[in-house]
Amino acid sequence: MALKGGKMKNKLKEQAGTCLKFFLLTGIFIAAAIVFFSCQKSREQVFLKIGLPEEPRSMNIWLGTDANSRKILSLIYQPLFRRDPETLQMLPWLARENPIFDKKALTYTVKLRQAKWSDGSDFTSQDVLFTRRLFLDFKIPRYYSSWKIIKKIEAPDAHTIVFHLNGPSAIFMSRIMTAPIVSKKEWGKVAKEALRKKDSLRALQDHSVKMPIGTGPFAMVEYKKGTYIHMQKNPYFFGKGMKIGNHLLGPNVDDLLFSLYSTSEVAISALKNGNIDFYWWDIQPDYIKILKEQDNIDLYFNKKSALYYLGFNLRKPPFNDKVLRQVVATVINKEFILTRILQNFGTSMHSIVPSGNNLWYNPDVKKYGYGKDQDQRIKLSHEMLKKAGYSWEIPPVTEEGKIVKPSDIRLPSGKKMDKFIILTPLADYDPKRAFTGIMIQEWLRELGLPAFAESMDFNSLLDTVKGEREFDAFVMGYGKLGLDTDYLRSFFYSKNDVPQGLNMSGYNNPEFDRLADIQRTLIDTEKRKKIIWQMQKILSEDIPYLPLYNPHIIEAVFNKRFKGWLSKVDGIGNMWSLCVVKPK
Repeated sequence: MALKGGKMKNKLKEQAGTCLKFFLLTGIFIAAAIVFFSCQKSREQVFLKIGLPEEPRSMNIWLGTDANSRKILSLIYQPLFRRDPETLQMLPWLARENPIFDKKALTYTVKLRQAKWSDGSDFTSQDVLFTRRLFLDFKIPRYYSSWKIIKKIEAPDAHTIVFHLNGPSAIFMSRIMTAPIVSKKEWGKVAKEALRKKDSLRALQDHSVKMPIGTGPFAMVEYKKGTYIHMQKNPYFFGKGMKIGNHLLGPNVDDLLFSLYSTSEVAISALKNGNIDFYWWDIQPDYIKILKEQDNIDLYFNKKSALYYLGFNLRKPPFNDKVLRQVVATVINKEFILTRILQNFGTSMHSIVPSGNNLWYNPDVKKYGYGKDQDQRIKLSHEMLKKAGYSWEIPPVTEEGKIVKPSDIRLPSGKKMDKFIILTPLADYDPKRAFTGIMIQEWLRELGLPAFAESMDFNSLLDTVKGEREFDAFVMGYGKLGLDTDYLRSFFYSKNDVPQGLNMSGYNNPEFDRLADIQRTLIDTEKRKKIIWQMQKILSEDIPYLPLYNPHIIEAVFNKRFKGWLSKVDGIGNMWSLCVVKPK
């Protein structure tokens, strides 16, 4: 059964009768979920109901880089290799076996599986060639800089790919082989037309995608904006019934039903009542006690490989001044954030690399204000500012060393500092980031800095920071960092300072760029480690991003209908879980 839009919709109408009509009765989707569950019984299909905290930004894989879009798209578009959720070793996915490396020729030969796309067409080496061409032609921010190490790609046959490298590469497996492969059939014509446009990347991202074609375990059936997302298991999924790593893959459910919730409170209520089986979002600590008392709820606690940070716009005042950024880093009390906002469900961060990444984490980076109380932080920050030429009519610290309420701060030029905005997500979306922004505002005001925390919906925040780039500072996070720290290059390489690029701060340091290029070529782990440690020290001095915290991920499931959730780094919400979870 090919999952083509019109045919699939007709098939669903035959199966489900009028069930879908009920979806439109409520924005929060509770009634619809109940109806869907009742309908499944009559047609013996198994629905797994999942809550999401916000509308996905886009089903266009080149634009949908937010967390909710990535969750949906990760079930559709697949890479050549994936990490085992338990061992973290690279496993062949769309690839059939591990690549053969020719050290002399600098080539990797990869054999592909006999897989199909969700529309029933064959997955071939031509799709891999096309994907690579797409990355390069459009300079896709997330992939372009990585794939430039590929000199050329050959396809001797429909299921063999030979990658020719420009030189030795430490990131071939971790960055190249884990990129999603897209269908030439789906994107060929779109790409050709987009290349004719002046802003070709924007044209590619603006393409409306309603029914993405993928090789993953699930395929899109219908998406009603603001209401629901309905996915069905892909009958062409290559992994069905296959053991990869130690995991026997399904999927073992027929349908995924995603409902969109405006607040965490409503979502938690739906979970407790069994209207959803899983809320695919981090549970806030305030709800833990309530959920622990529920016999029908199982809680999962896992560490994250994540980064939550305060980002600065280095392209304009006031944060183009490194001293000011260092002052901000000094006055912010990370221990307060950890104990009062995270309630100790997480760890403070001083490096961009999480401390749990034992191989690459540098413990010797500068720790601004560490071990000092708030008065000491204010006094130290005051001295740093005064030394750099900043002034006040009433400074935050008197000559006697007393902390007082200061007047507005003046720049070294004597001009009064203009107010600046710290952007955060809405509290309903992520209260930890929202409350952190408010506390940063208050700590900065203790120095006379005109800080104002302002919350906005996440997609708008992302557009402002990545696209428009008209901002002062923002509290953001990468909820899932790769284990390979080449992401440092992605985040801070000067050439990635482009609209929609990952260098959102506009950071430009030639020495950092040089080291970032070198580390990519080092196969020797110890040599590469020394370079990556140097990169972390440079970032801790320049502070384009101020690392704040790495939260634990707390997740909850309604335990009466499904079993087999797979815990891993970053929690149970992952593609592997949805491939193995099954009805009780």
